[in-house]
Amino acid sequence: MVPERDDTLREMESHGEAIGFPTVGPAVGSFLRLAARMVDAERVFEFGSGFGYSAYWFAEALPEDGEIVLTEHHADELADAREYLARGGYADRAVFEEGDALETVERHDGPFDVVLVDCHKDGYPDALDAVRDKVAEGGVVIADNAMESGIQDFETILAILEGDDPEDVDDQTRGIADYLSTVRDDPDFETAALPLGEGIAVSVRT
Repeated sequence: MVPERDDTLREMESHGEAIGFPTVGPAVGSFLRLAARMVDAERVFEFGSGFGYSAYWFAEALPEDGEIVLTEHHADELADAREYLARGGYADRAVFEEGDALETVERHDGPFDVVLVDCHKDGYPDALDAVRDKVAEGGVVIADNAMESGIQDFETILAILEGDDPEDVDDQTRGIADYLSTVRDDPDFETAALPLGEGIAVSVRT
C-alpha cells in the first residue's frame, strides 16, 4: 500500500542506495506518516535520523507549527537532511541536533506524539528508558529493525522473548531482544510487531 512519492523522496531513496545507507524504505516510511496522522501528531522525536528520510515522511503529516527533532552523529548527513527537508518545504518544522540522541532528548521537554527508535541496536533499551515519560498518552513509539537488519539474529531474539537464555549473544541482538521484552511487559504500553521492512515494533502509550 505504498503511495506515490514526490521527487525528493525518490531522490533520497536513490541516494541511500548509492551510498549503502539503510533507510527505513517506503513501506515503513508510509506507515510512519500514517501513524503520525492517526494520532494527530504535533511533535516527533527521532533516535537516529541519517540524512532525513524518515523525518521527511513524518514532516508531511505534521501541521505547519509542528516540530520534528532529528538527531544524528554525522554532520554531513545532518546537512543533507537539512537540504532535503528544505527542498520539501519542511525545514521550518525541523530541529536538527548533531550528537548523541540520548543526550539530546534530555534537552527537549515532552510530550512527543511519536517517537522513532532507529539508532544503534544495543542502544534501544536506553532510548526507551530516556523517552518513555516524555511520550504523550495515546502517543506512539516505533522501533525499526525489530526483526532483522543484517546484524542481529532474529531466531535468537525469538528465543529470548520466549524465555530462553542463549549464550554468546551479540550486543545488537541482545539490544533488540531486551527492548522488545521490556516494552512488551511494560504496563504503560501496548505493543505489536509488524512485518514491514525489516520489522517494526509499534507501542502505544496507554
